[in-house]
Amino acid sequence: MRRLDSGAPMPADLRGAIVALGNFDGFHLGHQAVVARAVERARAEGRPVIVATFDPHPVRLFRPDTPPFRLTSLDQRERLFAAAGADAMLVFHFDHALATKTADDFAAMLVDEIGAAAVVTGEDFTFGRNKSGNVSRLAQLGRALGITNEAVTAVVDAEGNVVSSSRIRDVLKAGDCATATALMTRPFAIQGIVQHGDKLGRTIGYPTANVDMGKYLRPAYGIYAVRAVLPDGRVLDGAANLGIRPTFDPPKELLEPYFFDFSESLYGQCIEVQLIEYLRPEAKFDGLDALVAQMDADCDRARQILAATPRVA
Repeated sequence: MRRLDSGAPMPADLRGAIVALGNFDGFHLGHQAVVARAVERARAEGRPVIVATFDPHPVRLFRPDTPPFRLTSLDQRERLFAAAGADAMLVFHFDHALATKTADDFAAMLVDEIGAAAVVTGEDFTFGRNKSGNVSRLAQLGRALGITNEAVTAVVDAEGNVVSSSRIRDVLKAGDCATATALMTRPFAIQGIVQHGDKLGRTIGYPTANVDMGKYLRPAYGIYAVRAVLPDGRVLDGAANLGIRPTFDPPKELLEPYFFDFSESLYGQCIEVQLIEYLRPEAKFDGLDALVAQMDADCDRARQILAATPRVA
């Protein structure tokens, strides 16, 4: 799996690829359907598969003050695209130059610079300055440029609701991990470097691996049953506080997982923490004894939940 930058020349062996094109943040069921169709077509035609994504997200360019909302980092997307069968991930750097390209120029770029033989998108895909291009326009331009395109129908759940990244963000902000997991086919996961903190947790018997939330969406603040994947592939179960720790001063926003039956140092390591189930909102306690008693209860409940929850890589 190769990661390509749109500003660099396309390797010769990847020209003529089937390109799955979209933002793909969260890589949910709808995104998976688009990439699956691109892979299916590429295998039938003996072509490579490229999944093209955008970074930063277009919203970040047009509304830079928007609160963090990312569901997946580029590293996570690269791993997910590879697992789905892609040969390469192409990252379009979304800047003013790209945002102001006309629909015609964007389509020409797909042919001249990327060398795409065909493009697969979702049916709601838009492109070009002011979103002037849609899948119908892409088909029209493609005929003149010598490429074809397919638009994959939106995926809906059992209740007939469209699967979308915005919907996943909404349910996570409501603390509904189960729905997010169902829509993405895996738990929402935050990846980051374990950093040194104030080490208060170890003084009360609950040492935590502090991870900065970075550009990720802020789900509901509170306590979660979590599962972490370490760089060496080991999987740890635990409970985590996600929020600002109202019992302590000063407040600081962090994801603070405590892992059961684990005592090794994780400082400086990149871990991925999956949010399995929301246990309760954050609360302020009258003293450490009350806090520890609640943490004991939270960990007992998290152990029960995780024992009954299959692991998803």
